[in-house]
Amino acid sequence: MLRMTEASIDRLKLDHQTGSLTITNTRNTDSGEYKLEITSRINSSSTDTFRSFSVTVIDVLAAEIKAKSVKEGESVTLDSGEIKTPDDVIRWYFNDLVITGDQSQICTDVQCDERFRDRLKLDHQTGSLTIMNITNTDSGEYKLKSINIFRHVRIKRFRVSVTGVALSSFTIAGISAAVLVLLVAVAALIYCDKNKKDPCANLTDNKTSSVPLVSGKGDQTQ
Repeated sequence: MLRMTEASIDRLKLDHQTGSLTITNTRNTDSGEYKLEITSRINSSSTDTFRSFSVTVIDVLAAEIKAKSVKEGESVTLDSGEIKTPDDVIRWYFNDLVITGDQSQICTDVQCDERFRDRLKLDHQTGSLTIMNITNTDSGEYKLKSINIFRHVRIKRFRVSVTGVALSSFTIAGISAAVLVLLVAVAALIYCDKNKKDPCANLTDNKTSSVPLVSGKGDQTQ
């Protein structure tokens, strides 16, 4: 049997209606055998029932961390990789910050709400997490911890890197218009350069250009 320290006790949550025990923020040192003892009293007699649980916490190697690269302002989805059942308990972490709590509620912590306010979307069928309008401060490690009905713990990690700034549709349209104007200007210069009579000269300098007036009667010398 495991001997729980004061730090470990702070991570335990007992459901007083069902007797179920939840261990939060599991660590390798939490692996081992857990025993539940139930004492039933009927009239003056009592009956003891025991149930044992074997828990193994598996650490995730750095090679198993999935890397995600995204530009600032875009959205990124961290895929859980499986279909979530109603009995599964899932929790997402950003570094050491809990961003989804019990019953898959998003940002129950004040610090989480301040950082990710209205920018997190949880898929309640798969457990996948989407971060919208991502910023440079969102770079870091995200961890998914899921516990199924058999109390099997599964951990999945993601390393998200936010770089640069994503171009908006208005910015792209502006750049395209500028390029188009530049191409038209270059085409006009090439046309004027190839024309021997240089008709563009009169168009570019109206102040110095002159147009001869022809009477149609021939030249007359005074």
